[in-house]
Amino acid sequence: MPSLPACTSIMVSVDLEPEADNRIKLAADLAGRFSSRLIGVAAQDILPPLYFAYPVEGIPSPADLSERNAKAALAKAEALFRRDASAAKSTEWRSAVRAPLAHLLEQARAADLIVVGRSMSSGSNSDPMRVDAGDLVMDAGRPILVVPPKVDRLPARRVLIGWKDTRESRRAVWDSLALLGQAEEVFVVAVDSHDAGAKDVSAYLSQHGIAASHYVRPHPAGSAADELTKIAEQEGADLIVCGAYGHSRTSEWVFGGVTRDLLHRASVCCLLAH
Repeated sequence: MPSLPACTSIMVSVDLEPEADNRIKLAADLAGRFSSRLIGVAAQDILPPLYFAYPVEGIPSPADLSERNAKAALAKAEALFRRDASAAKSTEWRSAVRAPLAHLLEQARAADLIVVGRSMSSGSNSDPMRVDAGDLVMDAGRPILVVPPKVDRLPARRVLIGWKDTRESRRAVWDSLALLGQAEEVFVVAVDSHDAGAKDVSAYLSQHGIAASHYVRPHPAGSAADELTKIAEQEGADLIVCGAYGHSRTSEWVFGGVTRDLLHRASVCCLLAH
């Protein structure tokens, strides 16, 4: 039987939002189960002053104050990570005073999986450390596990794969094999499609020793994302695996799409790959 890919390094995006606690605990629990290294990552940029000011001896400049505040916030984020990551056997902290997304994308080279909070429905980030999940999915080159609020553990015993015969979906299936290998049952579901590819995916997973079944929902009552969420609830799944941004991201934001809807509204964790 073919061996499954290992998940030896998990990375979690840390900020000071209220749901960061649960996200870190979930990532630490995963790291403990896979005997993975857990890397906490945070960054905060220096805000440029709104006005030009000449330096005055003995008085910190606006840039100095901004850097001081950023370092203090990063110290709080590190303390939060150290406190909540106890389930992981090996931990590491990486922080910087710079743009959060740029820092996390750079560190992504060290991870098999990146854990991040769900996107804000308003599109605005209240915490300057927060990273937009959609931006991360597009550019990280790694699978992204998006965690909704109030979820602090991911057993992933029953997993739903939202299947469409695209490069992104094939990538998502491969990237999730380590998690799928621990599942009791996997459901491969093709929504809004007559595509028989779901049967091939189910057989492919079975060859890897993963119990999988498949079915097609060619005419969903609502959107594809709503249908996937409904099926996940019916099957008791706590993880949805899906390819991300099969269309251009711009068209998804303008006209709507599965990725956008899952990023903003999914009540269970979603593993997305682009």
